[in-house]
Amino acid sequence: MSLVNASRSELTKQFTTAMWWVLAVVLLAYVGVTAGGLSAVFGAVASGTLPGGTTSGAGVSPTSLPPLIYSLATSVGYVFPLLIGTLLVTNEFRHKTLTPTLLATPRRGVALGGKLAAGVVMGVLYAAVALVAAVGIGAAALAAFGIDTRLGETDTWAMIGRIVASFVLWTLIGVGVGTLVRNQVAAVVGVLAFTQFLEPIARTVATLVDGVSGVTAYLPGAASDALVGSSIYATMGAGGAAPLAWWGGGVVLLAYAAVFLGLGYLTSWRRDVA
Repeated sequence: MSLVNASRSELTKQFTTAMWWVLAVVLLAYVGVTAGGLSAVFGAVASGTLPGGTTSGAGVSPTSLPPLIYSLATSVGYVFPLLIGTLLVTNEFRHKTLTPTLLATPRRGVALGGKLAAGVVMGVLYAAVALVAAVGIGAAALAAFGIDTRLGETDTWAMIGRIVASFVLWTLIGVGVGTLVRNQVAAVVGVLAFTQFLEPIARTVATLVDGVSGVTAYLPGAASDALVGSSIYATMGAGGAAPLAWWGGGVVLLAYAAVFLGLGYLTSWRRDVA
């Protein structure tokens, strides 16, 4: 029962602070505006409301448009579960609460396990928020232009399930990053720099330089896109190499989580509390 108690304690910490819902509101707005805007633009072009262009000219057919819009949940929103996972650990170091946490749960492996369990719950929660924005708003906008939303197809719901899995894995990666990097500012800045600048630049360069694309397919963002099965970045030509199989993308994300967690546990987590 110690793991159950540790998990309950971690969830109590999350839901008694404002950060989780602030990030959730920003995620809802960010993904919702992006999905609604792109759905309206592509839908208007596909329906002929905006003459002089076609969605196929942008590499998008009316059939592939719904999965593309729904996948915005992860392709633009994955940084949020990554951040909440990182904050789940680094808040302990920042606010000096790790000592009472470890006094309540002396076995550090169990304490970390509680954070992982809480991370799974937060990942599912944030996935639900992102899906409300991407699928809810996106499907409504597509339907307004007479485009089939494909919500009655099993492939669409399978992709939605993979989006949830991707959010959970991103949260676990965040827990690993927070475990490895104790300083909250350094961890958050590193997460934002890599996800918003370094990887997008690397994936763009991969489309221009031979021999690089095979490496960028294994970057976490590219692996996440592969797991989901659709991505606005791949459609825009910034995907680099041919994507991995969906299960391969999941394995790569799980490997990132395992490596960060393993290194964090062996180095930072087992050290004396600062």
